[in-house]
Amino acid sequence: MSKPNDSTQVLPHNRLSVRLDALVAGTGRLSAWLWLAVLVVVLTNVFSRFVLSAGSIALEELSWHLFGIATMLSLGYAVVEDDHVRVDVLRERFSLPTQACIELAGILLLALPIMALMVDTLIPYAWKAWVYSERSQAPSGLPYRFIFKSVLPLGLMLVALALFSRALRCATLLFAFPRRLGDPPRAKSGAWLANTEK
Repeated sequence: MSKPNDSTQVLPHNRLSVRLDALVAGTGRLSAWLWLAVLVVVLTNVFSRFVLSAGSIALEELSWHLFGIATMLSLGYAVVEDDHVRVDVLRERFSLPTQACIELAGILLLALPIMALMVDTLIPYAWKAWVYSERSQAPSGLPYRFIFKSVLPLGLMLVALALFSRALRCATLLFAFPRRLGDPPRAKSGAWLANTEK
């Protein structure tokens, strides 16, 4: 007897969710290469500081910026892959339709509105950094602070896309709309139904 949280149970995909997931997941996979850059910068900074006794504020800031960019661009990937942390200990006891109902309500009533508010706040934050050519306060720090600040709303927009895709998948399961991939199109004359009965 299978439990309600059987790992084989997954939300069905639809055409739009597949495309949105591909966009977000592709961005997440590309951003994974930034972790190599983070590693190289950190190792270079450690070598220059402790071996050459010549630390660099610019290298230190670059490691922070790359770390932040890689993190923000991979958050949406975690949502697509359903690898993000869940704090609801009751969820695993529910059936898939109940899980989808709770998740759909949570996405529409909480997650997406919060994402919209955060993006709305962060876009002017990044714009201001670009307009005023904001740079590090350290004399030898990095310029072009707007690049990092622009990634903050971009990363949250990717999370919002991933959440919207997840909501569409929940709707596909609960309401059969949008139509799941693999389902036959509805025939106006009922010809498809007639063929399946043969």
